[in-house]
Amino acid sequence: MIKDTVKKALQELFPVPEPVVEETPPAETAEGEKTDAKKKPKKEEPRVNGVLERDYNACGYHLDVQLDPSELLAAVLILDKAEFFIESITGVDWIKENQLEVVYDFSRYDFDLCRVVIRTRTPRTEPKVPTISKIFSGANWHERETHDFFGIKFEGHPHLIPLLLPEDADFHPLLKDFKP
Repeated sequence: MIKDTVKKALQELFPVPEPVVEETPPAETAEGEKTDAKKKPKKEEPRVNGVLERDYNACGYHLDVQLDPSELLAAVLILDKAEFFIESITGVDWIKENQLEVVYDFSRYDFDLCRVVIRTRTPRTEPKVPTISKIFSGANWHERETHDFFGIKFEGHPHLIPLLLPEDADFHPLLKDFKP
């Protein structure tokens, strides 16, 4: 199945770290005696550079990939070789974390087999990610729209000019601190 093949390729490219184990402090019994501390696995959360399998019925996608911007092109090449196409690119403003996230949605023409979401975060102060328009030419318009609304610069983009905003716009209306 294509989902397993893609998942394995992405996991080999971006190894998943060992689960974090948190130690619970010693507990006291009713008589006031302390028991040994117990180790329990920490609840699994999305990890940077991790590939997580998701329930399609709950999320609308099968694989959730979180990676650094420097790893984006390698992951996109894997999806291109597996005959995926780009559905959409958008941004998310994580203002409290002082980060912007770029979310890429990929699918195949045999929709039942696999949908993949790739997420990468960049600092709000200097939001840059590499363009994928050289791999997926259809990404050109999506990247221009995301640049318009969030101010994310797609390095290497062939024509990163405003798509929907006026050419002289010096604002990005989907940033959470935007004031009209």
